[in-house]
Amino acid sequence: MRVREHRGDVLPFDVARWSRTPDTADESLLERCTGPTLDIGCGPGRLVAALTARGIPALGVDVAPAAVALTRARGGLALRRSVYDRLPGGGRWRTAVLADGNVGIGGDVGGLLTRIRELLAPGGHALIEVEAGDTDRRMMAEVAAPDGTAVGSFPWARIGAAALTRLSGDCGYVAAIGWQCEGRHFVDLRAYGTDVRGR
Repeated sequence: MRVREHRGDVLPFDVARWSRTPDTADESLLERCTGPTLDIGCGPGRLVAALTARGIPALGVDVAPAAVALTRARGGLALRRSVYDRLPGGGRWRTAVLADGNVGIGGDVGGLLTRIRELLAPGGHALIEVEAGDTDRRMMAEVAAPDGTAVGSFPWARIGAAALTRLSGDCGYVAAIGWQCEGRHFVDLRAYGTDVRGR
């Protein structure tokens, strides 16, 4: 299986890396997780398991049953839910993680950032993996079989650090710090408050 944009460009979809133990770039993310951490779109759970092993309370959420099962098999906690569903600990999470391009979930980065701010404690932060450059676009992503046949589609977005930083101020964040590691790009957004609406 592969994922591509409607115009045909193949999107990053590295299941093998997501299934391995955390690499050096992942470690640069994990060391910034302070206090209870919510991993949004946790996939096979490598980050949740690593945080749990370090004694940091962590919860993964993913809409895919297989992802939740794999996370639990690794000893991590995970729920099969959308980030927009009611989640435990709303307004009390110290850190939220969006790795592996998951900032694109739903195709509305601003809406997703606002939802994450609702979940964070005052002064909490969101650690987000972004694209290289100043990418900022929405799309319909298409899941394709190995022969190229489309088998499904979903809204997605791709965004770089500069565009994310510009957007973040309108979504409840007061500071943004970027870093790079092993060719991957990340932004640390600090929330200035909460707006928990009981979703």
